[in-house]
Amino acid sequence: MMFFKGVLASLAGPAPNYDMQRVLATRNPREASLMSGMVNIALYFPRYMMIAGITVLALAFCMPDLKGMEKPDFEKLLPIVLTQHLPQGVAGLLLAGLLAAFMSNSAATINAAPAYIVNDIYRRFFNPDCQAKTQVALSRIASTGVLVTGILFGLLTTRITEVMMWIVGALYGGYVMANVLKWYWWRFNGYGYFWGMATGIVSAMLAPEVARIILGHPVTNALYLFPIIFVISVVGCILGTFLTPPEDEEVLKQFYRTVRPWGFWDPIRQKIMQEDPGFVSNNGFYRDSANVGVGIAWQLSLAVLPIYLVLHMWAWAMATFAVLLATSLVLKLNWYDKLDVS
Repeated sequence: MMFFKGVLASLAGPAPNYDMQRVLATRNPREASLMSGMVNIALYFPRYMMIAGITVLALAFCMPDLKGMEKPDFEKLLPIVLTQHLPQGVAGLLLAGLLAAFMSNSAATINAAPAYIVNDIYRRFFNPDCQAKTQVALSRIASTGVLVTGILFGLLTTRITEVMMWIVGALYGGYVMANVLKWYWWRFNGYGYFWGMATGIVSAMLAPEVARIILGHPVTNALYLFPIIFVISVVGCILGTFLTPPEDEEVLKQFYRTVRPWGFWDPIRQKIMQEDPGFVSNNGFYRDSANVGVGIAWQLSLAVLPIYLVLHMWAWAMATFAVLLATSLVLKLNWYDKLDVS
C-alpha cells in the first residue's frame, strides 16, 4: 500500500503548496529540474545524514531506556538524544535547524492557503469583480484564520506519531486521486476535483472512528484504511465530474498546448490538430517511463548512501555510490539533455 500510494502521489505532481510555488517560479522544464535538484542537494545533509545519525544514537543508547516501559514511547527518542547524547552547541544548531524547517513549511502553507480561499472560492463564486485592495485584505484575514486553526489543532494533538501516520496513511488516500485526474483526464473538472477532495478528506477523518466501532479496537496503522478512503474519493471525483458540465473547451485546449500531458486527452488533441496541423503532442511516453524507472533507483541510492556512510558500511556505500553515478549518467543523457529550454 505504501508503494501504491507513493506511485499515485508521484503521478499527482508537485504538491499544491511550496513545491508548486517553486515550480511556477521557473521559466522552463530544465530550470524546474535544476531547482528540484538543488533542493535535494540542500536537504542532503540535514535530511539524510543528520537523521541517520540521530537514529543510530537512539538505537544505540535510548532503546534500553524504553524497554522498561509497558508501551515504549518512541516520541521520547529525539528529546533524549538532544538532551543526553549531543554536545550543547550541536544540540542548539540542531534545534535551530529543526525550527527553521518547521517555519519554512508552515510559512509556505499559510501563504498558499489565501490563494485558494480568495481567488478560487471568493472571486469565482461570490465577487468576480473584487478589487485588488479587497483581495489583499481578505488574504490577510484568510492567513490569520489558517494560522489560528493550525494552532488549535496543535493544542488538541497529544501524539505526533498518530497524526503523522494519519496524514501519510489515511489523508493521502483522500486527496491523491483528485490531483492525479486533473493531469490525465480531459473531462475532469473543478467540481470533480472539489467533491473528490471533500469526500476523501471527510472519509479520512471519519474512517478511523468508524473502523474502531466496527472492529471493536483502534486501527493500529492508518495506512490500512487507505484503500477504502481511496475508493470513496474516486467515487466523489467521478460523480462530481459527470453530474456537472465540462470545463470550457478553450481552457482545455490552452492547457493541453502548454503542458502536453499524457493520458486521456484525445478529444482535445484532435480539436487542436484540426486548428493547427503542425502541433506536436507529447510522444516521449516510453522514454520518460524508462527514465522514471532509472530515477527510482537514483533516488533510492541518493537516500541510502549517507545512511551507509553514517553506519560505516563502506562496501555497501561504495556499491551504492556506483549505482548513483551510473543512474546519474543515464538521466543526464536520456532525460536532462532532452528537456525543453524554450
